[in-house]
Amino acid sequence: MNTALILIILIPIIEIYLFIKIGSQIGAFNTISLIFITAILGVWYARYEGFNTLKSGLSQLIKNELPLYEIISGAALAVAAILLIIPGFATDFLGLIMIFPPTRKLLFGKISKNYSKRKNYNDKVIEGESEDLDDKK
Repeated sequence: MNTALILIILIPIIEIYLFIKIGSQIGAFNTISLIFITAILGVWYARYEGFNTLKSGLSQLIKNELPLYEIISGAALAVAAILLIIPGFATDFLGLIMIFPPTRKLLFGKISKNYSKRKNYNDKVIEGESEDLDDKK
């Protein structure tokens, strides 16, 4: 079976199960309130971290370095915000893991370090000559 199809079926089943279990413990109103609170706070914090990542990426560009970690981190923040908006406790947990900088660095820091070691753009210099073709006419 396709992995996407399994996830499309499995994620709602897990979320419904968690809604029933947690709702029976804390009540329906508290469960619904908790879903809205995590969505609002999660999107707010994702926006805050997104601006921090953008500032860090711009400072890397000013230093003439490739902001690879910041690019990966920005994409992870977008996915985390989507996971926090989707109602459910499992998706909120995954979104919270991806939104905090220490866990994001654990998840994606190694990928960016491995890629930046292989591709160092600052060491490559191409020398050449040019001439103005309009002057020869």
